[in-house]
Amino acid sequence: MQVFDLMDKHGHEQVVFCYDKVSGLKSIIAIHDTTLGPALGGLRMWPYKSEEEALIDVLRLSRGMTYKNSAMGLNLGGGKAVIIGDPRRDKSEELFRAFGKFVNTLGGRYITAEDVGTSTEDMEIIRTETPYVCGLAETSGNPSPVTAFGVYRAMMAAAKEAFGSDNLAGRKVAVQGVGSVGLNLIKRLLEAGATVYAADIFPDKVQKAVELGAKAVPADRIIDQECDIFAPCALGGVINDETIPRLKAKVVCGAANNQLLEERHGKALSQRGILYAPDFIANGGGVINVAEELQPGGYRSERALAKVSKIYDILLKVFKMSREMGIETYEAANALAEERIRKALEQKRMYVPV
Repeated sequence: MQVFDLMDKHGHEQVVFCYDKVSGLKSIIAIHDTTLGPALGGLRMWPYKSEEEALIDVLRLSRGMTYKNSAMGLNLGGGKAVIIGDPRRDKSEELFRAFGKFVNTLGGRYITAEDVGTSTEDMEIIRTETPYVCGLAETSGNPSPVTAFGVYRAMMAAAKEAFGSDNLAGRKVAVQGVGSVGLNLIKRLLEAGATVYAADIFPDKVQKAVELGAKAVPADRIIDQECDIFAPCALGGVINDETIPRLKAKVVCGAANNQLLEERHGKALSQRGILYAPDFIANGGGVINVAEELQPGGYRSERALAKVSKIYDILLKVFKMSREMGIETYEAANALAEERIRKALEQKRMYVPV
């Protein structure tokens, strides 16, 4: 495993490997780009099969955060952290305190928050060791409902582009992954009059969706579900050589990060006539919400929700760029984010007396 080659490939500034013998912590913090500001990105806890798998995931996720934060108009760079472990079995106070200590050694270059496998309660423990943490219960709280709202707004924009109307009533939506974000998205879709198909590797999560009015689908068959919109809301890499031929949707729009296993799969979707809503645009609501904690005067929910609602307009801009420039939607989203970073780098040439 050539770590520096991987960092060079993805354009990373810093990767920190963290180990604590007492708690058993095995963690990796990846800082991708701090041109726009300190790196903000969540902490994911997952039972990775290998250290290499964890490294690849944190590198991909942190790069995605750079693009997400830029596209959402935030003065923040991109970072991410992972803990190797089963969140249903391996959590402890000592584990998160140890992680917090490592975050604190970075002096604010990386600000953490919750992600898959972690919670606001975990962030509270981390907060005892470092001030560089967001998503606290007494401020912005669980970002999942706000992330889901952003995905819902993105789905409306994608429907407008694909079907000519952003009304989701009567649309069939297949949701893969019924975690906190997926369940909140399902609630909004059902309220809007959509028919929702839900799948997850954990049956108890699917049952919650069924109780709301969704239709259960086996986890290994959700890709094959006849629908208007396929919403990946679990882990990344779900859009790949094996799944693309099986999709029976006109739109892919969901909350998962890194939905395309490789960028070429965005073109493969387009060749099949499937509109792709770039993931870091669609799922930007969560980071907007936690970033509000860093604003002067502190967190204000109405301000956060107003910003998240604009994901609709950002995505329509991406679709327009895609059409006018003759490029794929993921390329247009990348261009939007990269242009803001480029301008910030140019302005850094200016000398500002302190």
